[in-house]
Amino acid sequence: MHSPAIAIQRTPLVAVYGTLKRGLRNHHWLNGAEFVGEDTLTTATLYDLGPYPGARLEPSRGVCIEVFRVDSRCLTDLDRLEDYRVQAPTTGTYDRAVHDTAFGPAWLYLYNLDVAGYPAIREGGWSPSDISSST
Repeated sequence: MHSPAIAIQRTPLVAVYGTLKRGLRNHHWLNGAEFVGEDTLTTATLYDLGPYPGARLEPSRGVCIEVFRVDSRCLTDLDRLEDYRVQAPTTGTYDRAVHDTAFGPAWLYLYNLDVAGYPAIREGGWSPSDISSST
């Protein structure tokens, strides 16, 4: 359980894999954040939940992420968007945990809800089914 102020002291990096990526509908939540680079994670699998993906800690062949340097205000906003609950992380839609990237440790939002019946993405990245609705 890390408040954004404490979390930023641990690492100012956030790894995103869905609608927060550049060019997609929620990227504006990262306005002012510095794009650091792209990487792949083999420690997470994405699930296509329809309008957005969710990541789970499951081995993969490499799922695509984008890494951004953020401040505590931005992390607070992302926590709200992702329904991350600082006082009870496992009760929200997403939890937040640190994962290693090519650019150093970064926060990654992990989906807490059931993924049964949703397609797994174990390699590559998620893209919205209707790209016009995501810009």
